[in-house]
Amino acid sequence: MLRRLVSAFLASFLTIVSVASGISPAYAARVRIKDIADFEGVRTNQLIGYGLVVGLHGTGDKLTNVLFTRETLVSMLNRLGVNIRANEIQLQTHDVAAVMVTADLPAFSHGGGRIDVTVSATGDATDLTGGTLLVTPLMAADGEVYAVAQGSLATNAFSAHGAAASIMHNIPTNGHIANGGVVEREVPLDMVDRKIQRLSLRNPDFTTATRVAEVINSTLGGHLARVEDPRTIELNLSNVDRMQTLYRIGDLLVEPDTLAKVVVDDASGTIVIGNDVRISTVAIAQGNLTIQVTETPQVSQPGPMSNGTTTIAPRTSINVNNGNNAKLGILRNGPALSDLVSGLNALGVGPRDMISILQAIKADGALQADMEVR
Repeated sequence: MLRRLVSAFLASFLTIVSVASGISPAYAARVRIKDIADFEGVRTNQLIGYGLVVGLHGTGDKLTNVLFTRETLVSMLNRLGVNIRANEIQLQTHDVAAVMVTADLPAFSHGGGRIDVTVSATGDATDLTGGTLLVTPLMAADGEVYAVAQGSLATNAFSAHGAAASIMHNIPTNGHIANGGVVEREVPLDMVDRKIQRLSLRNPDFTTATRVAEVINSTLGGHLARVEDPRTIELNLSNVDRMQTLYRIGDLLVEPDTLAKVVVDDASGTIVIGNDVRISTVAIAQGNLTIQVTETPQVSQPGPMSNGTTTIAPRTSINVNNGNNAKLGILRNGPALSDLVSGLNALGVGPRDMISILQAIKADGALQADMEVR
């Protein structure tokens, strides 16, 4: 009964959303080109660095266990004029932690700009809350330094430990510094002098690429766009204002095409069904074998003034439901996602049972779509 109520609620929710938005199930929404495609060469760059976090309240690395933290601390102090090489073995502080620092350098970043950085412990530190990251150079894959990070960490986490219990919220060994990185080097990217620019679709598809090219040519005139492959649309900008044209192209609306696909996650019972999924007429019988075992032990007490002992008499009740009440339903060929969902909901099928049914329909060849099981 609960599964039927949940399924009916989901079907009603889908119907309400469709009616309220005025969108029919068979209609795909139009989106901006810049939301489904990227300009070639315009991308972020990953940065990484190694540094130290100080100011921790006894939750840092144990220097006797984590040798690289101790060596980093000693080397840093030597560069600052503090020579402790002779006594480094006596270092016992627990307020320092070695960390890896990562960040994304956006396209068109200029010197002096600010970026967010993420800090993660690499040793046996237990909590980075309240720590301060010291100056850390951030390098790209080419080995050059593109930014420098420093600042106070925010972990949005806490942990508490007692003799018999402990609690932890989020991950206290992973922190974040908003605007903690300063851009030192720019990634060269010149789009003004490019006569040929390319659009790269995030989801390659010949139909979508053709629609994008047609919208650009019909709106801006001429033959600016040409489809090279399912992912790439070439733009000829030799006779137009390049920046103005790219701006206008990004805001043009197009109706992207999508593959017919079903994605299921068996662990969580999640099902995602694409709008273009079709299913041939099939007959489905859905029923489960349910075995319920109930233990109700009874206690037998000896009589007064007797030498008997108290005994427990086991009592077990077993009920078996082999799904004899399940019905054989016909799921007819549906023209849209709503018909497929309504047909399965009409059979009283829950999410986990629906996964098994969809897998069986796919094996039978009646599911006209790709199926991805995670």
